[in-house]
Amino acid sequence: MRWLFLLVGAAILAVIAAVVIVIMPSSTGKPATTAGKSATPKPSRTEPTPKVSEFTDGCGTFETKERAPYAVTGYWIMPKSNRCTWRTQLQEIHDVGGDTVVRIGYGLQFRTLSDTGEILTRDGEPDSLYKACEEDGLSCHDAAERELKQANRGNRIGRTYVYRTDESFSPELFRCPQMERSIEAGNRIYYLLITQPDGSDDATCDFSSKGASYDLILVTGSDKDSLSELLDLGDQFGIQVFPALPLAPRDPKVPTKAYKHHVGTLTTLTRRILQDYGARFADRDSLGGVYQPFEVQMSASLATNPTLEVYADQHKIVEQELPGKPILISPYMDARKRVGFGQTPKQVAEGFKALAKTGVGIIAPQDSRGTGKVGLFWPDERDSEVDPRLRPVVGESTYGTAYHGSTRDYYREMSAAREEMVEAGYQVDLWANVEAFEPSGKEPCTPQGTRGKTDKKRLDEAVTMAGRYVQKVVSYMWSDFMTCGKPSLEEEILTDWQRPIAVDAIRQPRDIQDGVEVRGYNFKDSTITVQWSGGTKDLVVSAVGWLDMEPLDLPKGMATAWVPFDWTQVPVGEWVRITVKGPSGQPSTEPLHVRITA
Repeated sequence: MRWLFLLVGAAILAVIAAVVIVIMPSSTGKPATTAGKSATPKPSRTEPTPKVSEFTDGCGTFETKERAPYAVTGYWIMPKSNRCTWRTQLQEIHDVGGDTVVRIGYGLQFRTLSDTGEILTRDGEPDSLYKACEEDGLSCHDAAERELKQANRGNRIGRTYVYRTDESFSPELFRCPQMERSIEAGNRIYYLLITQPDGSDDATCDFSSKGASYDLILVTGSDKDSLSELLDLGDQFGIQVFPALPLAPRDPKVPTKAYKHHVGTLTTLTRRILQDYGARFADRDSLGGVYQPFEVQMSASLATNPTLEVYADQHKIVEQELPGKPILISPYMDARKRVGFGQTPKQVAEGFKALAKTGVGIIAPQDSRGTGKVGLFWPDERDSEVDPRLRPVVGESTYGTAYHGSTRDYYREMSAAREEMVEAGYQVDLWANVEAFEPSGKEPCTPQGTRGKTDKKRLDEAVTMAGRYVQKVVSYMWSDFMTCGKPSLEEEILTDWQRPIAVDAIRQPRDIQDGVEVRGYNFKDSTITVQWSGGTKDLVVSAVGWLDMEPLDLPKGMATAWVPFDWTQVPVGEWVRITVKGPSGQPSTEPLHVRITA
């Protein structure tokens, strides 16, 4: 990793931590430049390449060429019963530059039973999903317990769990095939797993020497493996897939935390599934890693949350079964001042460190703008009224009154925390998960819930605020937030994708000239506009500056432009606006706010 470990980098990092973008001279009188890891976060993932330009199958013909590459390069997708839908979605995602998809998954659930061994719903009714699981006229639970008692009369099933998926597993799922098995019923396959309650998963498979209490995990799968199909599509489109790991049961008293009582069984199920993945998919380039969908709030006290035990346990298993494949998690932030659990940027950075210590490889914090828990604003906008779309969450308020900080403040602090953890030996990337929805809307985007459609302008602003601090920008989610409304976000990107997005500006000399270096997207044939109290200056990059379209250690698609500018003409302490215009005159949606300090 090509980080520059310079003392000046540490000094600049401290300055950057004080404000969003501060440009100041060094003690020698020369402009200071940013150096070190915060200035050039290196994306650690290899860009996949489509196998062919198009392919045809029973669902139709699909093109695999990028049409309108956007700054967001990864999206969450939902399970779909119609597999042709996935082909359409992956083509749409790749059209706008996507190279990563993260799959929403399912949760492990503890269930009670009827007197006849039937699996009951949470409401106490027989669950029809498991009715077909039977053997010799017995329910799967009773059949499994019969086998255990035949081995030793003292054996019994103490707890029963269910896990639903649309995947199909190989025999690698079983540790003790003499006791565990699969039962086919129509287009479903039921997998019966007999496990140790503490999660140890004893490899001796000795069920006869003494009686014991075991857990039964009843997995409901499909006769067609969805993950194999997604990975095949990933190969064809050049997209990496992150399948979801089982979601932990929630603590009934504190639903935001994993229930420690069931963590051992979750660990066993995770181990079994990853053993299967390791046997079938370890060498697949389209398998980017795995996703743990249990969300936690990033806070200074996060280290005591039992959910982190889940992350740590699963990390160890991934290391064993899928070496080189990271765990991706996507925690959320809450910057609201008027709630007792709102956290400052530094408190969130402490949460980042706690998460990194579990061994997860990618932390993609939700920017939380879609839920209204964090705002998009610059330091000189703290006294401005919040976006009207945020009022359902924070009321009529100014940004400074409503929030401890802006999205940019939080990603900056987490970037510094990431550097600290990398130096300590933890291999962890920081991604930005920008939420592609609004807190509410007249026409909700999903059948359940109130989240409404947002627009590309607001999404551009979110990308700007993530800045140079992250290795990759992803978004929750493709279906249905990117495709709802008229025009949809997807349609807006397809028509407006060439608009520049500036994410960062620093004072940077080149040879003997003072100047400004700007980073962002779609800078080809661009003009940089600097606006301050003394005037406005348009600087055509191709005429007076230089452009690097493929700079080292920056996220995919990000370019660097430099133009000469005499910063001494700007009064000390004044906030300056920097905008980038494309060749057609399209300005970047969100101007950068920078200032000079003494």
